[in-house]
Amino acid sequence: MSDKVKRTDVNTLGEFGLIDHLTKTNEAKHPSTLLGVGDDAAVLDYGGKPIVVSTDMLLEGIHFDLMYCPLKHLGYKSVAVNISDICAMNALPRQITVSIAISNRFSVEALDQLYEGIYTACRNYDVDLVGGDTNSNLKGLVISITALGTNQKEKLTYRSGAKPGDILCVTGDLGAAYLGLQILEREKQLWQSNPAIQPDLEDQAYLIGRQLKPEARTDMVKLFDKAGLIPTSMIDISDGLASEVLHICKASGTGALVEEAKVPLKDEAQLMALKFKLDPITCALSGGEDYELLFTADPKDLPIIRTMPGIFIIGEMTDANQGVNLQTVNGNIHEITAQGWKHVG
Repeated sequence: MSDKVKRTDVNTLGEFGLIDHLTKTNEAKHPSTLLGVGDDAAVLDYGGKPIVVSTDMLLEGIHFDLMYCPLKHLGYKSVAVNISDICAMNALPRQITVSIAISNRFSVEALDQLYEGIYTACRNYDVDLVGGDTNSNLKGLVISITALGTNQKEKLTYRSGAKPGDILCVTGDLGAAYLGLQILEREKQLWQSNPAIQPDLEDQAYLIGRQLKPEARTDMVKLFDKAGLIPTSMIDISDGLASEVLHICKASGTGALVEEAKVPLKDEAQLMALKFKLDPITCALSGGEDYELLFTADPKDLPIIRTMPGIFIIGEMTDANQGVNLQTVNGNIHEITAQGWKHVG
C-alpha cells in the first residue's frame, strides 16, 4: 500500500486559483470584520469609521531588479503600490507599516536611500509610518508593507457591486509601465553582454517613469468625493486590464464588453510596442503595473463622469451569460482571459 504524499504543482492552479484554494475555508468570526479575503483590501470596523487594510510583498528578482531600479525609487514604489489598494476601495490612506528582510550586502547607506524613497512617498500621500520589522535574509531584499486607510462606510467600494448596464471606466492610460520595463530589460541584457555599452533609454522618461515610480491615484478618490460619485465597483490595475476586468466580473457575477478603440494608450506607448513587435492592446490587457483605477458606475452618473478630467469610458458591464469580451477596432469579438503569475523553479 502506497503512502506517498500527494503533491500538486501550484502552476496547475495559477495565481488566482491558488488564492481561491488557500482561502476557500476561511471564515470571519468577528463582527468587526466587515470584509475579509477577496478584495483589494479588508474592511474592519471597531465602532467608528471603517478601517481599510491591505498588505503586499515585493521580492528582489521577482518584483524588482536593483540593476536598474534605484533604491530610492524602490522605496517610493513599494509604498505607492500598497496605497493603490486603499484607493481601489474608494478610501484614502492614513498609515503604513514597513517590514524588510536584508542580506549582508546592503549597507546602512543603501538602506538610507530606500527609506528616503519611503519617506518621500509618505509625505506625498500624507501618511504616517507607524511601525514594522527588520530581519536578516540569506539573499536579496524583501519589502512588506501594510497600508491602512478609511472613508465613510457608505462610500467604500468593493469589486462585487457592478451590475449589467454599468459603465466601465479607467482613470488613465495603460501599457506604459510594461513597455518601460521592456526598455530596461533590453538595456540590462545588452550591458550584461558588453559592460562597455552605455544604456540607451531613448528619451522615454514617461514610459520608464511609469515603471520605476508609479503613482497611486489618491487624487481620483478625492475627485470622486468632490463630484459626488460613488463607483459601483472598483479595483486597481496591477496585473493588467484583463485580469482586473475578470476580477470584477467574478466578484459581481457579471460579464463585460471592453472596446479596444476606447482603451487609452499614450502615443509613445503605442510606438514603443510596435518597436518591440508587440500588440499595443496586449500590453494594456496583460502588461500590468499601471496602478490606474478600473471602476464601474451607474449609467445615471454618466453626466458627472463626462465632466471629470482624466477618466476614460472603455466599455460596459453585461449579463454573466454574455461572457467577458473584447470588441476589436474591426468589430470582432474575442474572449478576455488572464492567467496571473506562475511559480518558477
